[in-house]
Amino acid sequence: MRYLLILIACTYTSLLFSQTETEVYLFDISIKGDVLSLKNQRNISDNPGYDNQPFFYNDNIVLFAGTRNGQTDIAKYNIRDAKVDWISETMIGSEYSPTKIPNQKAISAIRLDTTGKQLLYQYDFKTGKSKVLLKDLVVGYHTWYTKDLLVSSVLEDGGLSLVVSNLKDKSDYTFQKKVGRSLHKIPNTNLISYISKENDQWEIKSLNPITGATKKIINTIPQAEDMCWLINGTILMPKNNVIYKYNPKTDTDWSVFYTATDSNIKKITRITTNSISNLLALVAEKSDK
Repeated sequence: MRYLLILIACTYTSLLFSQTETEVYLFDISIKGDVLSLKNQRNISDNPGYDNQPFFYNDNIVLFAGTRNGQTDIAKYNIRDAKVDWISETMIGSEYSPTKIPNQKAISAIRLDTTGKQLLYQYDFKTGKSKVLLKDLVVGYHTWYTKDLLVSSVLEDGGLSLVVSNLKDKSDYTFQKKVGRSLHKIPNTNLISYISKENDQWEIKSLNPITGATKKIINTIPQAEDMCWLINGTILMPKNNVIYKYNPKTDTDWSVFYTATDSNIKKITRITTNSISNLLALVAEKSDK
């Protein structure tokens, strides 16, 4: 029975961190008047295997989970120097979803050990030295609200639940079950966005992690999993080779923002922007040519 439970846990985790061959691409966001466009496409991972989950550490460094020596480690791409270096090299496991911790020269990432154990760790940005952040939750995806408040999609009951953790008092509160992986701070607000999967039609919702108040923003693009926010309040959401946009302040529905014509970008699975929204990183599954 114990072996069966471990097998089920490992199988479910493999669905979270799919090992499909993927690449990370970086674009400049060009603004001319009210028109936004993507320019200067470059492959910043350019590496066999799984390269995924980009996150802007700052306006010059993109973090991502990259394949190396048969495992997944935390990579950092220096935009100015066009160079990849590595932050972690954990021999007993792989790291996923690297994310900057506010007001610290450190990042958080999910480590999946070869035993199937999965926990959220903190890593020193320069040395890679690590320590466990949450020892009682199996975090699948996460974002920081403050340096002490963490919002996560946590594995439980065969799905993902939205949990807010207070690292100071070591409390965890579950706000909703059946949520997605895409968690983000909404620019210029005190809110977090998440994807609710309670209904057949998935919804993008906002959450105030302090009060618990939630509000629907818009239905997702059908069955689309990932999204990000531009600094002007526009949501970008990809499906296949198309990125759609919606601004709750000005729009009534989704419209096409960008259509990738590169044959290598047929299926976009992740998307993120930097803090000032002049750079965009996305992940695409490798094309079968």
